[in-house]
Amino acid sequence: MPVVWIMSMRLCRLLLPLALVSTGVVWGDALVFSQKAAAQGAVVRQIQVEGNRRVEPETVRSYLRFAVGDSYDPGKVNQSIKSLFATGLFSDVQIDRSGGIVYVTVVENPVISQVAFEGNSEIETDTLVSEVHLKPRSVFTRARVQADVQRILDVYRRQGRYAATVDPKIIELEQDRVNLVFEIAEGKATKVKGINFIGNNAFGDSQLRDVISTTENGWFDFLKGTAIYDPDRMNLDRELLRQFYLKNGYADAQVTVANAELDRDGSGFFITFAVEEGERYSFGSVSVDSTVTAINPEAVRGEIQTEEGEVYNAQLIDKSTEALTIAASEQGYAFARVRPRAYADPVSHTIAMTYTIEEGPRVYIERININGNTRTKDYVIRREFRLAEGDAYNPLLVDKAKKRLERLGIFEKVNVARRTGAAQDRVVLDVVLVEKSTGELSFGAGFSTAEGVIGDISITERNLMGNGQFLRLKLSGSLERMQVDLSFTEPRFLDMNLAAGFDLFHKEIDQTSESGFRSRRTGAGLRLGFPLTENLWMQTRYNLSRDEIFDISADASDAIKEAEGLTWTSLVGASITYDLRDHPKNPTKGMFFQLSNDFAGLGGDVQYARVQAEVRGYYPITENILFVSRAIGGHVAGWGGEDVRLLDLFFKGGETVRGFKRAGFGPRDLLTNDALGGTTYWATTAEVRFPIPLVPDELGIQGAVFADAGSLFGAGQASKDLGAACGTGATEKVCLVDSSAIRASVGASILWASPVGPIRMDIAKVLSKESYDEEQFFRFGAKTNF
Repeated sequence: MPVVWIMSMRLCRLLLPLALVSTGVVWGDALVFSQKAAAQGAVVRQIQVEGNRRVEPETVRSYLRFAVGDSYDPGKVNQSIKSLFATGLFSDVQIDRSGGIVYVTVVENPVISQVAFEGNSEIETDTLVSEVHLKPRSVFTRARVQADVQRILDVYRRQGRYAATVDPKIIELEQDRVNLVFEIAEGKATKVKGINFIGNNAFGDSQLRDVISTTENGWFDFLKGTAIYDPDRMNLDRELLRQFYLKNGYADAQVTVANAELDRDGSGFFITFAVEEGERYSFGSVSVDSTVTAINPEAVRGEIQTEEGEVYNAQLIDKSTEALTIAASEQGYAFARVRPRAYADPVSHTIAMTYTIEEGPRVYIERININGNTRTKDYVIRREFRLAEGDAYNPLLVDKAKKRLERLGIFEKVNVARRTGAAQDRVVLDVVLVEKSTGELSFGAGFSTAEGVIGDISITERNLMGNGQFLRLKLSGSLERMQVDLSFTEPRFLDMNLAAGFDLFHKEIDQTSESGFRSRRTGAGLRLGFPLTENLWMQTRYNLSRDEIFDISADASDAIKEAEGLTWTSLVGASITYDLRDHPKNPTKGMFFQLSNDFAGLGGDVQYARVQAEVRGYYPITENILFVSRAIGGHVAGWGGEDVRLLDLFFKGGETVRGFKRAGFGPRDLLTNDALGGTTYWATTAEVRFPIPLVPDELGIQGAVFADAGSLFGAGQASKDLGAACGTGATEKVCLVDSSAIRASVGASILWASPVGPIRMDIAKVLSKESYDEEQFFRFGAKTNF
């Protein structure tokens, strides 16, 4: 056989299988393509829904991306399945075709019959119910459950409980219903273990910790929530730090970092604030310019509170801008704008200020809308605006009204939004408010060496009947005192900046141990207060009271027996207060001055004039050491031939000069050792407060050393008239001793600003006294509110 033939036969044998395989592939592809084309081209003649119980078939069909008469398209089928799953009504969806009939088979999600919470003790169930979205009769889906689990965890994290876990459980019921139970393990509160500052040179860590609202973990944390980590509170603290630096001369200060890190065991956070202080500035030259020709800059210069040479204070710039704007408005230029411009000199570390008064755009208020005040009446809110519909729009005055609303203490949030009105020169102001609870029930208890166990209970309402009025009923007492007070205040009397009110009171005091008698005073008073300047306040008053001395001891002084009986007192009075302290409760610098006087005799049985004064000063020696000084004094005298009654005299002791008992110094009857009171007193105090070494600052414990001096003298005329027999051995007269000698003492104190109230312990050594004065080496006072 020829070689060529043999080679041809072998080649055919090799190529034949390959040809057959290749032909089969082509035929297979053609077959698949033919089938797909058939499916794609088939017409849907009928759509049949199966498996549905509650959902109507038409509802299912409405989510399909194809309809009867359309060509069957697998792409649209896939879109339909996704659309049905997206409704949340079904846990499974299948779409099949048989000829021209399309079968849509669904498995419905169950309906929730009840939502319950277990294990939650720190957070009320009502709070959790309001947070979750799944409710009874809603459709159950696992995605919604997981979303609600995260919402519950967010609630716990806002309460500082980052260790909380939530495990959802399902209890299957009949008729395709389920109960949903969130099993909660709350864990311990994740508290702030440490607060650190980086970059602070001008102020120490302890001083900056006093500025922020977050506190470190410590004793009595169960009484306050500031030691629990809260991201929102940390953002507030960042702003508080910045404002603190701007107030104290650091114009370039920035809080660059506010970071919270959870420790390894997850039990607490360490918060770090990074501060860039910059240089401390003082005010340079201060000037006023005006582009409004009718406004004389020199005429309004007195409104400026920023003075050359003083430490830079951003708050004073805002106050000066506000005062100049108001001054321009009062001169008839309601559209005036004041723009403060600061020019910093980094070489001399001064900031020159220029306040430019210019004409602003002429825009008028079309309408003021009040929203969110479900309880507070509209007029209570509107009266805080010094603007009304139709007035010129002044953004500074609007912002000032917003701050006044916030200071009322009856709103959680205040927001004033501006939007364009019916015309371009008209604006609408939308005031959106969130009210807060204004009622308060408080209890107090404590102990003092002067009165023994003390306590009080009060009911307070700061927004009475939605009128913005203040009402308080208070009952207080001790082993030697019982007092009931009812006070009412209208803060905006006659829609003016006047605080008017009345007081009803009843007070009984047992002075048997000091003076051998008990007293009772019942009456009422009217008062009217108003500001004279930003820091100067004046209050006037009228009181009518029924006063009685009774239950006099058989061995009491004759001077006290002479005073027994009932009298009526009718008096008018006024007081003026000048307050420059940096904080009303815990001042660290500034001064406080108060002068008051009373005049009795407008009717009633008694006639006297009384004046009292008090001055306090606070001077920081170093960052943590504070010098406090105080001077007080008073005098009372009868007029019209009338003597001063025993009840209207001054009784002084350890509350004035430490080291003495209550009513421990002053005029006294040596025969009975009863204190008789005096007409004139004075006292001074010098005290240095300092941190106690090795005691953590967060405990709020301070030490102090003090020196007190004072005197009480000038017995009443009745005591003087009966005092002639002193030293004669007579038993029915008064052995009166009355000296204006100085009483003085020195000592040490421990002050504790505890979470349950202020506590103070004083140990005093008397340096100067009269032989008949009564001493008290240790004095203790404590009170708590809860």
